[in-house]
Amino acid sequence: MGNSVLDGRASAVSSDGVITKFYSSAAWIEGRAEAQLEEIAGWTGVQKIAAFPDLHPGKYGPVGCAVLADRIFPQLIGNDIGCGMSLFQLDLPVRKLKLEKALRRMRVLGEPASEDQRWQLEENDLPTDLFATSLGTVGGGNHFCEVQTLAQADDSIGLDASRLYLLVHSGSRCFGNAVLRAVPQGAYAGVPGDSDAAQTYFQDHDRAVRWASLNRHVIAERAAEALRADVTALIDAPHNLLARHGDGWLHRKGAAVAEQEFVPLAGSRASASYLMAPTGHDDALGSLAHGAGRRYDRSSMHGRVRAKKSDIEAMQHTSFGGRILCEDRDLLIEEAPLAYKSAKSVAEDLVGTGAAHCIAEFHPLLTFKKTRDGGRS
Repeated sequence: MGNSVLDGRASAVSSDGVITKFYSSAAWIEGRAEAQLEEIAGWTGVQKIAAFPDLHPGKYGPVGCAVLADRIFPQLIGNDIGCGMSLFQLDLPVRKLKLEKALRRMRVLGEPASEDQRWQLEENDLPTDLFATSLGTVGGGNHFCEVQTLAQADDSIGLDASRLYLLVHSGSRCFGNAVLRAVPQGAYAGVPGDSDAAQTYFQDHDRAVRWASLNRHVIAERAAEALRADVTALIDAPHNLLARHGDGWLHRKGAAVAEQEFVPLAGSRASASYLMAPTGHDDALGSLAHGAGRRYDRSSMHGRVRAKKSDIEAMQHTSFGGRILCEDRDLLIEEAPLAYKSAKSVAEDLVGTGAAHCIAEFHPLLTFKKTRDGGRS
């Protein structure tokens, strides 16, 4: 295997697939994640891989990469099909937000939607009984709904710094898990795109992607209603999905679709988030980093973070003067800022490797993670 570094962008040629790394040698990349990259590059039919600075180990392969192959590997997408980030603008001015009152009102996101959501499914050409009771719920893990302020932005994009914004990270909840469980035995070895199994998977996958996008929109509507505001959708960027790419199949796992003008890059709920403008770099496979990426896995966080009552209370406040609404003690520890890489460093690597330009920075004000009885996804 040969390696070269050009302007901070490292390329490696494995036995089959070509790996292009959009991060510098200073990036925090766990060795196990790069070992997973090498393994996937050797799978039959894999042609190219784009790896981003949020790269970290996953169950079936690293999170933070896009994989182009001549066949479909369902496990590379994983169970949360269609998971992504959506950015919204509220018509609520920053100066009018009452943080403590908003904190109480946002708890409603931990409950199932009271309104019948079946009409929303029907409008999106989805069956009205398709996990309708889960629609509009955030889930657990690293999912969130965050009220943000615009700290700085390129004047050309026309964002209003006096208004509040919502960044929603969620996916297809139990639906995506059901789709992955339904794939036939042996599919993880790769399924030809013209096979019946592939067509069935892709049809269900497409529904899950649309369901997840709708879910983020309903979450934003519920949050806006709780804050007594109107909401406008700005960007929807899924990062767990499959797509046709030329004659092959492009698998994105924690790699945002960058075939649009802007892509959100999420921080750690206690750090800044960014808005990136993709450059259209050929080797990026129409993809981009989706967030800071994990630095430490969930189980190890329980030994890295003190869990006294005072420590737990401190984790619910941020250096930006914001609040984190999470009543699940274990999740609060597992999602502590220490668990994540620096989103700023991730953004800088994307700029330094020519993958994107950074055009805006947002600061967290109120982050909904999960109430005590909320479900995990």
